[in-house]
Amino acid sequence: MFQHLLVPVDGSEIAARAMQVSIELARKLGASITGFIVEPPAPPPPAQRPVRYLDTLEQHERRITEHARDVLAGVPFQGRTACTGLVEEAIVETAQREGCDLIVMVTHGRHGWSELLHGSHTKGVLTRSRLPLLVLH
Repeated sequence: MFQHLLVPVDGSEIAARAMQVSIELARKLGASITGFIVEPPAPPPPAQRPVRYLDTLEQHERRITEHARDVLAGVPFQGRTACTGLVEEAIVETAQREGCDLIVMVTHGRHGWSELLHGSHTKGVLTRSRLPLLVLH
C-alpha cells in the first residue's frame, strides 16, 4: 500500500486538518510523512539601492524559514520547504524527489468565480502528478 505521504501545508486551519488526517492514515498504514510548505519568492529588487535589497532578501529568507518552522513544528515527520511562485510544480517535484507514493491535499471546494479568482492548487497538482492524490474537503 502507501508507505510515504507528502502533505503540503500552509499554516491554515484547513491544512492542519489535512495533517491530522494524514497522521492517522500514516499510523494505520505504517507510513512516513513528509510535510511540505511553499513560500513565495522575495519581491524584485528596486531600481535603486541594490545594497538594501540584499538586506531585504536576507529578511525574507529569515521570515520564510521561521514560518516553515512554526507550521511544521511539533509533528513527528520530516519537513521540506521551497521558495517559489510555482506551487503545484514544487509539490509534484518534491513528492517525486522524496520518494513519496501518495500526496494528501485539502481543497476549499471553490466553484465558479471564486475558483477563477483564487485558483486551485489541488487541481493543479492533480493535472501534473502521476502519483495518487487523496483530496480532503
